[in-house]
Amino acid sequence: MSHDIVRRVSRDLFRNLMKDEATLPLINRAFQGVGFAEPDPAASHEELGQRRGLTQAYLDAVDWTDERQVGRALRAFEWLLHGLSGPAVDNFFASLRRDGYLVDPSTGRITSAGPRFPAGSLANLKDPSAIREHLDRIQHAVVDDPALAIGSAKELIESTAKVALTERGLPVSDRDDVPKLADQAQRALNLHPSASTPGPDGTDPVKKILGAVTNIPVGLAELRNRSGTGHGPAATRAGLRPRHAHLAVNAALTWCHLVLDTLADPDAPWHKNP
Repeated sequence: MSHDIVRRVSRDLFRNLMKDEATLPLINRAFQGVGFAEPDPAASHEELGQRRGLTQAYLDAVDWTDERQVGRALRAFEWLLHGLSGPAVDNFFASLRRDGYLVDPSTGRITSAGPRFPAGSLANLKDPSAIREHLDRIQHAVVDDPALAIGSAKELIESTAKVALTERGLPVSDRDDVPKLADQAQRALNLHPSASTPGPDGTDPVKKILGAVTNIPVGLAELRNRSGTGHGPAATRAGLRPRHAHLAVNAALTWCHLVLDTLADPDAPWHKNP
């Protein structure tokens, strides 16, 4: 089941900022400037007052489970918050951080703190829910909990490999570890460097890159066993920083992107050599 990318508590904090910090024309320009239609007057929230009511009407029109719409709404937020400061603004930014977003203090730009796949990568999968769950966990952990982000990155590869095998109609064993599942998924999609494939997929440069990609699940599984969540450590994990989380997450994202994009590509070699 889809969930809101930006939580209601964050949206409420933003709405309340508009009480004193924006005019009605500015609110309209900000949201309409990123493609949202002017709200129906019947949808206004008179109990909130004019400014907060108009803002809430725009917020109600956003599908908060849709990454594209959320991205547009965040651009409107940036416009309306430009140059503002104070405790209430800081509270809103802190809430956004818990949603997995960072705010650049110099530009006001709101960006994701963790990975997201393009909508098309997951659109045709029978059940992408496990992948979405791990992405969401990474999104919230990559800055504040590197160990959790590393563990979730390994689990993202595991879920993606299982999804790929299932989509290909192949058996999945819960007893197989991540490196084995990833190897099976790559072979099922003719992405293993040993595969004989026509076209650019079979060239030496691509095979060299695939050889490096093949090592990602192995290295990530080892890193997770030493530093991530999921195994009780013999001693306190020391020295883990967000940069270690980003290393693990970006590596996992590279592997998963390759698998999902190949799975969705109608011209990929595995379609011709099932």
